[in-house]
Amino acid sequence: MLYFDHNATAPLLPAARDAWLEAQERYPANPSSQHRPGQRAEVALEAAREFLGGHLSCAPSSLVWTSGATESANSVFAHLANGSGGSGGSGRSGCSESFPEVWISAIEHPCVAEAAARYFPKRVRELPVTQAGVLNLELLEALLASAKPAALALMAANNETGVLQPWAEALALCRAQNVPLICDATQWLGRLPASGLGDCDYLFGSGHKCGAPVGVGFLKAPGGFRGLLEGGPQEEGRRAGTQNVAGVAALAGALRACEGRFGEITRRLEERAETERLLLAALPGAEILGAGSPRLWNTISVVAPELSDCRQRWVVRLDAAGVAASSGSACASGKEKPSAVLAAMGVSAGVSDRVLRLSGGWETGPADWAEVVQRMSGVLARWR
Repeated sequence: MLYFDHNATAPLLPAARDAWLEAQERYPANPSSQHRPGQRAEVALEAAREFLGGHLSCAPSSLVWTSGATESANSVFAHLANGSGGSGGSGRSGCSESFPEVWISAIEHPCVAEAAARYFPKRVRELPVTQAGVLNLELLEALLASAKPAALALMAANNETGVLQPWAEALALCRAQNVPLICDATQWLGRLPASGLGDCDYLFGSGHKCGAPVGVGFLKAPGGFRGLLEGGPQEEGRRAGTQNVAGVAALAGALRACEGRFGEITRRLEERAETERLLLAALPGAEILGAGSPRLWNTISVVAPELSDCRQRWVVRLDAAGVAASSGSACASGKEKPSAVLAAMGVSAGVSDRVLRLSGGWETGPADWAEVVQRMSGVLARWR
């Protein structure tokens, strides 16, 4: 099976596996315990925090270990709501017109969009993107000149299209108006250098997108932050619960391994361009989404040609052909919600039913990409 769904979950990297096993053997104790095994576990936890702070160019003390992006996003919006007159964390109370809004881009991951809607009911404004899938910075600047939200949420790289967002430019605009920026860096981490991302007021990511295990992530937050979880003094009172020492060590190990391959990015972009050329030649009528925008080197979002029966979805036929990929949205069966990302880019529902996301990793080579194109061509020949 050719695995082209790294943006959903990347396979565990050998470096992450080795770091996890070593931590399990060397640091089995609770890092909050006062005995020497517990203290050794705490030292390992703090060593990983120091590394991540350097990786992101931020103070290690600003980093909180979490279970991943979903917990982190919910924690951020709950914290902001408690401090700005939002729902107070319940997500059920009414909302006065005097309460501030939060602004999010129209292409945010559901963990951001739904958390914002819960903690700021009826006070979420979606900011549009261009047809190329990029936040409209001119509109953002104009809006900030006349209104001040509780925060702006803008992801670093889109999970469906791979389109890079202008987070640094948005951060500068927000700083000028004293508006916090929330950045979901989940898809960026481990694929592009992360130096500078730590300047964002709130930043988070998940380990399982970059080759670490599922269930470990981080949140960078300013002073005074208090998360969702209560019950213990861990993480300086910002997130209760025994820390996942082995998972944290594996996350650091995965990011170290990825750092060592950043020198390949130019070549990887060239390989992606060649794959897209082959795709367009093999699949007449196909279209690459976000083609004119800077994108992750590992991601291709393609509108595939129609098959003879809409019920014969591309993702299912590719699975039968030995390729694991993701669909851009649902077919017209109504079993899944259409993609908000594609709708925001102006892709019609009928077309979005044929969108496929191919996402590889550092171990995915040119032969793998060429093979997936060949198998897609075979699916088209059989089912058109």
